[in-house]
Amino acid sequence: MYRVLTLFMLLLGLSAMAQRPTEIVFWHTSGPPAQDLFEGFIKEFNAQQKDYKITYRFVGDYREGGIKLLAALRSGGAPHLFHGEISFLGRVVQEGLGVPLDAHLAGIPNDFFPGFLETGKVKGQTYGLPIGLSVPVFFYNADQFAAKGLKAPSSWEDVANAAQKLTSRAAKGYIVSSDIYSFNVLVMSRGGSLVGKDGKPNFTDARVVESLEYLQEMVKKGSAQSRNIAEAQFSVADFLRTKAFMGVAPITAWPLIEDRAPIPFKLGVTAIPRTNGGKVPLAGGALIPLKGVSPEQVKGIVAFWKYLMEPANIAKWVKTTYYLPMRRAAQPLLEDWYKADPRRRVAFAQVEEADIWLQDPEFVLWYGFLEEALERALKGGTSAKAALEEAQRKALQVERK
Repeated sequence: MYRVLTLFMLLLGLSAMAQRPTEIVFWHTSGPPAQDLFEGFIKEFNAQQKDYKITYRFVGDYREGGIKLLAALRSGGAPHLFHGEISFLGRVVQEGLGVPLDAHLAGIPNDFFPGFLETGKVKGQTYGLPIGLSVPVFFYNADQFAAKGLKAPSSWEDVANAAQKLTSRAAKGYIVSSDIYSFNVLVMSRGGSLVGKDGKPNFTDARVVESLEYLQEMVKKGSAQSRNIAEAQFSVADFLRTKAFMGVAPITAWPLIEDRAPIPFKLGVTAIPRTNGGKVPLAGGALIPLKGVSPEQVKGIVAFWKYLMEPANIAKWVKTTYYLPMRRAAQPLLEDWYKADPRRRVAFAQVEEADIWLQDPEFVLWYGFLEEALERALKGGTSAKAALEEAQRKALQVERK
C-alpha cells in the first residue's frame, strides 16, 4: 500500500511539473507613456495560453537598462530576455551573448514594412525581434510660419531660407543638435551614409562633409543655434519658449511634447525633407534573447513577439507611443486615427522611406569621435572637412574587426 501511495504521489508530482508553464524572465525598457500598455500585453499573453509565463521587470530606459544588464551579466542574475536598443544588438552578438533565431521564425507574416526585420539582424542572421521602431520628424512653430507666410519645408533649402526669415535678435530660426542621431537624419535624407558598405565609419564621404558644411553655414549666418549633447534639454526648452522655431526629433517625442507640455503655439509636424534617393533612419528597440536561454524559452519568446505583432495590438501600440506600425495589416485599423489629425498621416507615411543605418558593433567605440567633430565644427569654427577627417582617423584606429 505504501509503495502504491508513493508511486501515485510521484506521478501526481510529474503531472504537475508537466503542466507548469515555461518561465521567461524578461527585463523591459518601455517607460511612460508605453509602460502600462506594454505590461498589459504581457499579462494578456500569460492569460491566453498555458505553455509560457513571462515574469517581467521594468529596468529604466535603454541606457539604464543596458547598464543593469551588463552588471548582471558580470555578476549573475541576467534575464532570459532583454528589451534593448537595436544599436545594442551588435555588441551583444559580438560578445557571444546572442541567440540565433531564424530557425524559429518559419511562418511569420510576410507584410512587415521593408527593412523592419533587418533591424534585428547582425551579418544576415536574426538575433533580435523588433517591437518599437521610429523615424525622425520635422517639428516647427506653425504660428510663426503663418506670420511669415511660410509653408512647411519640403527641402533642406526651404529649411535654410525659413531659418533666415524667422531669425531675430530674440530667437533663432533653427536648432542644430550635434548628436549622431540628428546629424545622421540630415546625412541619410540627402542620400549619404555615416557607415560604409564594409560596416566601417564613412565620415569623409562627400555627402557627409556637405551635410556638416550645410549646418555650419547656417550657424555662421546666425540663423541657427548649435546645441551639444550636454545642452540637449535646452534645445527643447528653446523651441517651447519660442527661442527657436524648427528642429528634428524622433516621432516618439511628439506625444510627450504635445500632451505633457504647455505649448503657446500651434505645433507643426511634417516629414523630414529628402533629396531623390534619400532615406530616414530607423531607430528603436527589439526583444533580445540572451545566451543560456533554452529552446523552449526561445519558442515562448517568439510566440510572445507574434502576439505583439497582431494587427490590433500594433494599432494600440502606435496610438499610444507613436512608434511605427510594424505590419501593413495594421494600417486599416489606424485610418480613423490618421483622419483625426492629418499631421499623423504625413509623418507616418515616412514608413515607406525608412531604412536601417547602423548594425556595426563597433559603434559604441567610435560614435563619440563624430560628435566631437560636430561640436568642433559647429562651435569651434574648425572646417567641416578637417573635423571629419580627424574623427575618421580616430574611429578607424579603434575598429577591432
